[in-house]
Formats: sequence, C-alpha cells, structure tokens
Amino acid sequence: MKTKLRTLLLLPFFALLLFTSCQDEVIEITEPTEAEALVATSELTSMISATSKMDGSADNIIDRASCLSVKLPVTVKANGIEIIIDSKEGYKTIEAIFNKFEDDDDKLEIIFPITVTLADHDEVVIENHDALENLIKTCHGENEEDDDIECIDFQYPISFSVYNADFQVINVVTVESDRQLYQFIRRVMDAEVFASLNFPVTMEYSDGSTITVNNNLELHNVIKEAKNACNEDDNNDYHDDDFTKERLDNLLKMCPWVVYEVNRDQNSLTDTYLEYVMIFKEDGVVKVRKRGGDILTGSWSTRVTDHGVAIKLEFDTLVDFSLEWFVYEIEYGRIKLYTEGGNKIILKKNCDVVVDITKERIESYLQECLWRIAGLSVNGIDNEKEYIGTPLKFLPNNEVNIRINGEFVAGTYEIGVRNAGFILRITLEGRPDLKLEWLITFLEPGLIKLENANNKMVLERHCLRADSDVNYIEDVLVVGTWEVTKYEDGLVHVQDPTENFAGYTINFLETGRIKVTDPNAGITAGSWLAYRNNGLFLGLLFANEAPFNELTFRWRIKEVSPNKIELKDLSSTGEIERLLVLEKKN
Repeated sequence: MKTKLRTLLLLPFFALLLFTSCQDEVIEITEPTEAEALVATSELTSMISATSKMDGSADNIIDRASCLSVKLPVTVKANGIEIIIDSKEGYKTIEAIFNKFEDDDDKLEIIFPITVTLADHDEVVIENHDALENLIKTCHGENEEDDDIECIDFQYPISFSVYNADFQVINVVTVESDRQLYQFIRRVMDAEVFASLNFPVTMEYSDGSTITVNNNLELHNVIKEAKNACNEDDNNDYHDDDFTKERLDNLLKMCPWVVYEVNRDQNSLTDTYLEYVMIFKEDGVVKVRKRGGDILTGSWSTRVTDHGVAIKLEFDTLVDFSLEWFVYEIEYGRIKLYTEGGNKIILKKNCDVVVDITKERIESYLQECLWRIAGLSVNGIDNEKEYIGTPLKFLPNNEVNIRINGEFVAGTYEIGVRNAGFILRITLEGRPDLKLEWLITFLEPGLIKLENANNKMVLERHCLRADSDVNYIEDVLVVGTWEVTKYEDGLVHVQDPTENFAGYTINFLETGRIKVTDPNAGITAGSWLAYRNNGLFLGLLFANEAPFNELTFRWRIKEVSPNKIELKDLSSTGEIERLLVLEKKN
C-alpha cells in the first residue's frame, strides 16, 4: 500500500502578501475599518472557508465518499464493462449500467492509480483500493452533518484588501476560484494575513438565483440562512434516500414514470405491468397508461410516517397498485416502493415517453430518421441477428424500405387502430417475420416497442450524420481498403488471420454496403452500420459463408484511429469474449 501526497503550490500572489512600513508602497484606496476586517476566529471567516471547500458528493457512485472527489478522467469497470469517465455525465452512464438489471450485484472496479481531490483542494495520488479505503475512513460518517456549505457559492472574481497592523492597505488580492479562496482564507485563519472582503459581492444559490451583499453582516446572514436551504446529498452512496415529502411530491409530478418491476405477495407481476406509464397530477389524480393504450385513473397522496415518506395509491381496477407504499430508495431517475408481505414496485422516470399517442405522432416519428431493428423475437426465436446493419426507412406515402447490402428494398407499412391503441403493419418481400400486426406498446422519440402475442420487436432511431463520434467512425471506415489482422475468441488465439483471412480485403461503402474481395472466389457483399447505444457500436452482417460469417455481430468499438479499429464482443458479465481488429491496408 503506497500513497503519494502531492501538495499544491501556493499561488504566486501569496508571495506579495508581505507586511511593510514603507508609506510609498501603500495603495491609495479607501482604508477599511477594523470592524470590516475578517477575524481569524470569527463565524463569518469559518463560513467563507466552509463555502469554498471542495464538495465531493457528486461522484459518490465511484468513491462513496463526500469528502473527496476522483479527478477526471478515470477508467472504471461497471459490472465488468470498462468505461472512461471524463465528465459528470459519465456518472449517469455508470448508473444506467447498474440499473439495467434488478437482481444482480452491482460492482464498480476502479483502475488505479487515480488522483483524488480532498476537501481542502489538495490532491493525492492513490495507488490501490486499500489506500483509497484508508483515505475514505477520514470522511464524516454517512449522512452526518459535515462542515462544508454547498447551498450557496461566491460568484467570482472577488477581491480582498490586505493591510498591515495600522490598517494601511498594502495589496489587493483577486480570487477567481473556490481553491484560491480556500487557500487565502486559511492564511487569514492562521493569522498570517490581515484582510477584508471588498463589497459588493454576488452570491449564487444552488437553484441558480443570486443575491448581492454589501457588507460583512449581510454576508454572514445570507450564508447562515442558505446553509441548510437545500439537500446537500452527502450520503456516501449514489442513492438519494435522504428525501422529504415535498421533494417526493415535486419529483413525482416532474415527469411520467414507467413501471419497471412489480411484486405482490412475493409473486412477480412484472410481465403484466411492465412499461405501464404513470402520470402524477397536481390535484392528486394519477393516470396510468397500459401497454395497449387504455387509460386508468386513480388518486395519490403522500405523508410522513415513522417509517419515512409513504405514498398512497387508490384505483378502482388496478388493485395490485392500490396500497400505501413506503419509499425505501430514490436513485437517479428511479423510485423503489415497498409494503410488508413481499410487495414492491420500481418506477423509472422518463420525461421523453409519449403518453398521448396519436396516429399522426407515430407517423411523424417514423419518418424523421432511419430505424434499427434492435430486437426481434418471433415464435420464441431471436431473429434480430438477421437485421444487423439493415435499417428501415419509413416514407410519407406508406412505403417502407429496408437497406440490404447498401440498397433499399421497398415494401409497405400502415398505422392502424386496435381498441384504445395503435398497430404497425409492415410488409416486405422475403421478411415474413415482420409481417405481423404489431401493437405499439411504448413510444418515445428515439424508441418504439411493439408486441404481437408473445412476439416482440424493438425499433431504435438512427439519424444520419447526427452524432459527431459516429460521423468520425463512418468517415474513417469509408476511406481506403481494410483487412483483418487479429481475431481472438475467448482471449485464446484460435484463428490465424494469415490462414483464414489471408488475401481478403474489405471496403466499407457510404451506402452501407460491405464489399469483401476474395482472392479466389471474387466479390461478396454485406451490410454495416455504425451507431451509438450506451456506447459506440459497429454492426456487421456477412453472408453465411466462412470465414466472415463468424464476424456477423453488433461489435462494441474499443478503439478507432484513421488506420485501425478494434472491436470487442462482451459477455453478459462484461468480460471480453472476442476481439476483432481491422487495419487499413497499405
């Protein structure tokens, strides 16, 4: 176990904070009074210090500690899937992976070494897990009150007048960040510097609103009032379970909620209620949209109990939901409810889901972009593999095209009505598995889910040239000729490219066609599609002939450069099962 401490150098302006009796060096500005000076042991000075401390709660999903923050970028493995976190948006990616399955044990592995920033803005290099755990032990206990203030911040820059014992100003120091402010105030608290804050100063609350203060007393009162005005969420995990009735009410009314899991009397009813959509209204009315389009109306209310916040749901027909449920966990975009006897409901917030579905809206969504068949199960057989790299294009005149080997094959489609819902009929020659009356059960701008008895299909939107990363991949692939330089199965080299792929060349055409040139048998064709889906992927579809038939797959892109692309096939646990490397031929 080895921990390296790297102490940040004090900023150069501290070298100027020297006391002098030379009157020539006094800056001609209004002299502060002794009452305006920051006293080393005063409550105001401590408040300014607490406001400038580093808040480490935002990345608790990684380090589970609010008194430190992992410096980005950092590489982690979430349930075995390796990802690089280079912004705060990456925390949501980890949660999305954790939320994918309810019955698994979520695991996060940090790839060391890492650098962490402490509450005092010092940085520490951590070499391994044990060193990190030892450092975390120095934090406040979970949900204990800490001494940082997160509900209000200074708007920078601000400035301080520095003066000598006779209250003559000898310097003006400008501060432009929390780190600079914290370091400067530490010198004030250690009686190394005598200073006063130059007013007016603008303070910003956590909700983005601001207030201007004009003296020490106003600043003291504003910070003191704001200290507990927001939820600092300092619990050392990524769950948001320190909530109130008001927060729960506001959260429920913010967006629709999609049913993800239901258990009653220890029996799973998830298949029955999956993807029902709940809309909580201001007037205590809750509406539920069933997958078939029917709307059920009930009532909801919340109250505080000895066991926490509870929500009461009442329906005439939806009896499995009609209980008083206790809220036992709120995570990012998800609420878990329970009652005794093995009853549980899990809801996921979805601000994009369409509740008021109309024929015109469905047609508008379909015609905006191409659509990938991301999932297809017919008669218990998974047919999705047959549609890799072959997106659908819906046209205004009820014509639908499917892109195969770079060319569009025409068919027809129709939006119909079934009871309170809508169905999609697709007719394409040679594609009987699509020629069903598909009930639209779930709709949002980029996702459509459909059912026909026990058959299921998932369509995901694919807009051309709309993603800069996908654009880059496409631009790289369509230039030049490529060849297979590595293919590993199970991390054991079982196929020698010089024997199995020797002499073959690959061209990626802008039309979505793959041209494979066999030195012995001529040219064969396939389809390709680069896209994003919680990561970047390259879909490859080849004819059912060796050796390229083994490469038909939705490959996750591991690395891409102008002359090389590495692709990986992950197992259900996130381990790499296969590795494919293509390089540009000289």
